[in-house]
Amino acid sequence: MNLHQLVLTAVIFSCVEISEAATNGFFAQGVELGRAGQFPEAAAAFEKSAQAQPAAGTLVNLGIAEWQCGHAGAAIRAWEQARWIDPFEPRANANLEFARAVTQVDAPELKWFETASTWLPGNVWVWLAGISLWLAVGLMTLPGFFRQRKAGWHQTLAALGFGVFLCGLTANLGIVSRTQIGFVLKRDAALRLTPTETSEVVSTLNAGEPARRLRTRGNYFFIRTTGGSGWIERSAFGLMSE
Repeated sequence: MNLHQLVLTAVIFSCVEISEAATNGFFAQGVELGRAGQFPEAAAAFEKSAQAQPAAGTLVNLGIAEWQCGHAGAAIRAWEQARWIDPFEPRANANLEFARAVTQVDAPELKWFETASTWLPGNVWVWLAGISLWLAVGLMTLPGFFRQRKAGWHQTLAALGFGVFLCGLTANLGIVSRTQIGFVLKRDAALRLTPTETSEVVSTLNAGEPARRLRTRGNYFFIRTTGGSGWIERSAFGLMSE
């Protein structure tokens, strides 16, 4: 265990007082299990906590517990999910940088509107788009409704509101698109030519490798990675949005 891992282990057991998920009983259970070195059980508790009450702090700790179990793919996915909730979460960003350096896997390749969607939390983009649209519409219609002349500042603010709305709409499109991004959870996961167990193996994927789901058939996902496309078992691939 290297120095960075020791720091990660210490963090997981010191944040219970400050975590936004501290009111969740599973979170406290995960902390205690982690302090006792029972990382598989701690990971299970943190996962239940995240399902009951999604929070960036919980997902950071879930990732740490999974990493200590040797599950690099699950850890990277958890830290990416933490950044989904809070793009400014420093521990998630630092741990992802470290994990990808160790595993030699790349970050997901994002389209420009997907990159824009990472600048703020997803719920902020939703509110921003809604509020800016209603503000712009109100500024354009209310003066006439009250039989008042539109001032220059009405039009200026309305134009600004429509501009913010378009930015928010683009970012929300990126959020929806990013729900199809996932990560390989198992080492040497088989990428197959067809969605069957007896199909030819096109290649094997590293744990934590990102890919984009294109479609689903039965117990398989058809995914596209930087190296090609193929079918992978559902159990070996975790979507960021799940």
